[in-house]
Amino acid sequence: MNAPANISAMRSLATPEISAAAERPFDLVVLVLPGFSHLALHAYIEPFRIANTVSRLPLFRWRIAGLDARPVEGANGLAIPVDVTVDELTSNPQDRRLGQLAVVAGEPVERHLTPQLNRFLRVMARRGVAISAVGTATWLLAQTGLLAGTRCTIHWSRLAAFSEMFNQPRIRDSLFVKDGQYSTCAGELAAFDLAVDLIGSHAGRYVAQEVCRHATVEGQRSGSNRQTGPSGLAFTGVSDKLVMAMRIMEENVEFPLPMDEVADRAGISRRQLERLFAVHLGLPPVRHYLRIRVDHAKRLIEGTRMPIIDVAIACGFMSASHFAKCFRAFNGLSPQQCRATVPAWVGPGLG
Repeated sequence: MNAPANISAMRSLATPEISAAAERPFDLVVLVLPGFSHLALHAYIEPFRIANTVSRLPLFRWRIAGLDARPVEGANGLAIPVDVTVDELTSNPQDRRLGQLAVVAGEPVERHLTPQLNRFLRVMARRGVAISAVGTATWLLAQTGLLAGTRCTIHWSRLAAFSEMFNQPRIRDSLFVKDGQYSTCAGELAAFDLAVDLIGSHAGRYVAQEVCRHATVEGQRSGSNRQTGPSGLAFTGVSDKLVMAMRIMEENVEFPLPMDEVADRAGISRRQLERLFAVHLGLPPVRHYLRIRVDHAKRLIEGTRMPIIDVAIACGFMSASHFAKCFRAFNGLSPQQCRATVPAWVGPGLG
């Protein structure tokens, strides 16, 4: 838990806006679940520490929560101590200071939603606490039903599986998404951007900018930024039309578009489209489109228990044999062999 600072001794160094924020320090609880990413956790917490440092005021206070009082082990084998348990937080309805609950999960995320955790998340939601899901934690909120009809995001490796498993949330390929009471984040370094956004909302843009400067980050990234660029493409000097064409392909996987329509939607001719792909990627657009669909299929095979034929259909393949041939060409193994390498905990009861 972070140490308090002397407000009266430091108030003279702060702007009026920052001093006003210091009068009501923002309280956060970060719930960490077994297998969590240390990178995501510290990318989320450190901006608040830096905000306190650069403002010389205790603008933010935070505690680490766990399902019980035992230290929680992350994916790298390192454990961190717990300041408060979820049961302690649930049993104290009079504590209205909590401004934010952030949940940092890991793998296997499907196993984390126990009755205890489900009850805790619902209690926090009923109390009106703002809830942030970092990385795979978005999956947990979707399992509880709290994200029904809500715009959200999740780490790119889970986007395909999430969109197939949950019909109600509106998934986005974004760094982070804020929609009402809920914020969702891609995790890892995108957690930094979510934290900086919260700092800007509570303490002002100046503090948020200083946090970025202190962390040697060029500037605050918008939550609407996509998590990943088009596959296989270096962005320096790349045509906007090419990027647009690749986005169009990525957004039309289940029902692939003819190349003429891709080119038309991108605002160029088919010949121009083929020339751009030849210059920047060294392959025809049809081949790249096929790779996008096969990559999407691989993520579904690795992240769900959908039958292989359903995966093929979801990726625009009408023939199981054609799907298997294309999959092997790009991955060096069959869809069934790929499924055999997936841990048993992935997608139990799903798909």
